[in-house]
Amino acid sequence: MTDTADTTTAPIPFIAVVGPTASGKTQLGVHLARRFNGEIIGLDSRQLYRGLDLGSGKDLGEYAATPDGRTAVRHHLIDIAGPNEEMDLFRVLRLAHAAVLDVRTRGRLPVAVGGTALYLKALLDGYDLPGTPPDPAVRAVLERLADAELDAALKAEAPDLYARTDRANRRRLLRALEIARVRATAAGFTDEHEPSRTDTDAPAPLPLLPILLAPYFPRPELHRRIEQRLDARLAAGMVAEVAGLHAAGVPWERLEFFGLEYRHAALYLQGKMSLDEMRFRLLVKIRNFCRAQEIWLRKFEREGKVIHWLPGGDPALADLLLERFLRGEPLPPPLLQIKDILYGPKHDR
Repeated sequence: MTDTADTTTAPIPFIAVVGPTASGKTQLGVHLARRFNGEIIGLDSRQLYRGLDLGSGKDLGEYAATPDGRTAVRHHLIDIAGPNEEMDLFRVLRLAHAAVLDVRTRGRLPVAVGGTALYLKALLDGYDLPGTPPDPAVRAVLERLADAELDAALKAEAPDLYARTDRANRRRLLRALEIARVRATAAGFTDEHEPSRTDTDAPAPLPLLPILLAPYFPRPELHRRIEQRLDARLAAGMVAEVAGLHAAGVPWERLEFFGLEYRHAALYLQGKMSLDEMRFRLLVKIRNFCRAQEIWLRKFEREGKVIHWLPGGDPALADLLLERFLRGEPLPPPLLQIKDILYGPKHDR
């Protein structure tokens, strides 16, 4: 039955599947969407782009109907932009709001899946980055800086943005420092952190009633999953995917902005490293990125957000929690909180 309630004011049940890379978020999210009449809201900054498939881990086959009777799952905010198109936070947030309302208005359940913590935080908290338009002159200066120089400059000039930025992604690092420098000289700022906004298209926060579910694997197991997934992607043609994007008109510089897999494959294709070196460096970087994602999720927990971690990504436990949540029943406390887990050198191998 279609729910035609006023979704602009009524609380909207909202499932968010979170977790570090290679933990099985897509598989769990699609399972829940099938089980509970839901649709996927993609919250991954690279899966927005058409053609970025293997490197971004879209796993589109998970959404398709199967001969054994599994129904297809509708998804939103995946494959919505060309690879040379710019997608900033405000545009993504507006599209995400529209998708959530569309899904809910049709009586279905929004299931958010993705590894871009900033997008999820923006949805849950009504939080946004300072909205400054692109400044080509500032960007041209920043483009000449190495990653380490960008990182150091952002930390010194805008520690608030530094704490929020995925600094493993050069494109986001550039944009954050661009915002910092534009806002430092622009008029109309209400305080040292936020500009006065005149953008009437910036969406108001949605009245979300969220539950956060996350597959959990101990770090050594997660590192093994990362390696297995990387080798599977390479075998499936990830380097050829990057070569095809470049042949279709995506510049090397743009490909490098799309994150670790695209950056390293682009460097290999330009002859700047061997295939073995590319794989080794990429594996190290992805594992480091995994730790950075865990830092975001620990911060979520310290801010009071409850994340229900599912050992091994257990779908049966996810089903039980979601059934209780949708019935409005109190949920048990999380089985664990990663903010309480201490890691040492033996876990980082």
